[in-house]
Amino acid sequence: MGRTYNGKAKLLYLAKILIEETDELHPLSTSEIQKKLEKCGFSVERKALYDDLQTLEDFGMDVQKLKARTNLYFVGVNNFELPELKLLVDSVQSSKFITEKKSEELIRKLEKLTSRYNASLLQRQVFVSGRVKTSNEQIYYNVDAIHEAISKNRKICFKYFEWTVDKKQEFKRNGEEYVQSPVGLSLVDNNYYLIAYSSKYDKIIHFRVDKMSGIRVSEEMAEKPDGKFDIAEYTNKTFNMFGGKSERIEVLVHNSLIGVIVDRFGKEVSTIKADDEHFIAVLSVNASPQFYGWLLSLGDKIKVISPQRVVDEVKNYTKTIFDMYK
Repeated sequence: MGRTYNGKAKLLYLAKILIEETDELHPLSTSEIQKKLEKCGFSVERKALYDDLQTLEDFGMDVQKLKARTNLYFVGVNNFELPELKLLVDSVQSSKFITEKKSEELIRKLEKLTSRYNASLLQRQVFVSGRVKTSNEQIYYNVDAIHEAISKNRKICFKYFEWTVDKKQEFKRNGEEYVQSPVGLSLVDNNYYLIAYSSKYDKIIHFRVDKMSGIRVSEEMAEKPDGKFDIAEYTNKTFNMFGGKSERIEVLVHNSLIGVIVDRFGKEVSTIKADDEHFIAVLSVNASPQFYGWLLSLGDKIKVISPQRVVDEVKNYTKTIFDMYK
């Protein structure tokens, strides 16, 4: 027989067995549960086991009972359902800012939130190796430090590096620390950015979090920009082709690209039917090389029609590229 058990410890082991060993397709009978508890060093009578199961149910655990010749038990709903865990695993796998090593660690932890049977289904989704991932293991601690600084209304200090042509990390400003007032974090194209206020230049600036090193929370109080600041608006206007001063640009678009236009500019974008196969979209963007590159990526299904200055700039942009390949 097993040792004389501590009732509290026995309940913990019972809960662990139910969470890790059972689900709707894999219930356990009372005798099977007793055997598993005995392997953990606990001897428990059948009646006491029923009382313990009821205690877990009263506590809030979703203990389900299937009535048969011998009763079968399983945990109906864990904190996360299997589809939710699959979604989280997919997000971890596809996130560029999470290193390969950390991805594997996080997925192993997610597997512990469900039964071992469901965990095996999550394992089949693990395809981390070979994906483009950040190499900066400090990013998780950087994000945590930034959140801490924001909550404490403190400045942060850090060094910032760029990649050289021989793929080495080189600190900017000869390794001198940056001291900035954090405003928030923004996730853009699978990269985390620190949005900060620079009192020196009296403007909002940003930094790639995975290129920050030696980050620490300062004792100096953070400074804030004058007036109301909208991080979402800043992000939209700063990254990709939205940076700089916006202007009204009309483009003739093939109907097949309506989804692309809506995804990029939102459902509020102004559109007018041009003919049976095309519509005119009125965009508010910065006429920049990034915008022209986006236009060319869509081929002959989109064309700038006004203003004429932007039409000419697109022509010159494409001519420069064409001449380079002559």
